[in-house]
Amino acid sequence: MCLILVAWKAHPDFPLVVAANRDEFYARPTAAAAPWPGDPRVLAGRDLEAGGTWLGIREDGRFAAVTNVREPGAPRGALSRGGLTRAFLLGDAPPGAYAAALEPERHSGFNLLVADRDELWYATNRDGPPRRLEPGVYGVSNHLLDTPWPKLTRAKEAFRAALGALPGREGLFTLLGDREIVPDPLLPATGVSLAWERMLSAVFVASPDYGTRASTVVLRDARGGVLLEERGAGPGARPEPTLLARGPDQISGASSSR
Repeated sequence: MCLILVAWKAHPDFPLVVAANRDEFYARPTAAAAPWPGDPRVLAGRDLEAGGTWLGIREDGRFAAVTNVREPGAPRGALSRGGLTRAFLLGDAPPGAYAAALEPERHSGFNLLVADRDELWYATNRDGPPRRLEPGVYGVSNHLLDTPWPKLTRAKEAFRAALGALPGREGLFTLLGDREIVPDPLLPATGVSLAWERMLSAVFVASPDYGTRASTVVLRDARGGVLLEERGAGPGARPEPTLLARGPDQISGASSSR
């Protein structure tokens, strides 16, 4: 997952709103978002190579998402970052306690967001201890929370505007599909080649071998209903089947926006 936007208790009807893109090599085996076989309360995709997930929500509102920190050449952690989200979604520890018990040195650089119905926490192994987040709008890409990379700044502005159209979700998917490349003078310097910096500067990444493979919107309403909609993409940004999944208490006022 390379872009996560979160509105936490910032909307009167939807205490949790998430819009996120997962960027990955197309060759990496992946299962599209669905109720998990071992625990159908969990709505999430699955990384079939390492067994974890980049983003998911449970029917009781338990939510987790992770991105990597872009740092070419850094030592590789022993454990997959997707295991951080998997363990939270399958467990019952409060978000703060879960974040405090992590073993960050066993993972490559990560940004982790975990929440239940009451609290949202951010944890990273690149910038101090975990912290509880106050109500507001947040964004993370492949550096620290709210690092003002141009793609993240642009996406957050569009995200704030799209919140006003809820429960409609098309504005959220529109911003996740933004392919604008940032001008060279504004590009961050993260240690990859200029060609990759350009490609990765778009909200929606597209190339022959690597790109945005899933755009996901998650909603939890004030009654506790949850919804996850995923729109997949293959090589060349070819559209793949859409998944629309709801918990047992369907989200208020939301129907498929396609």
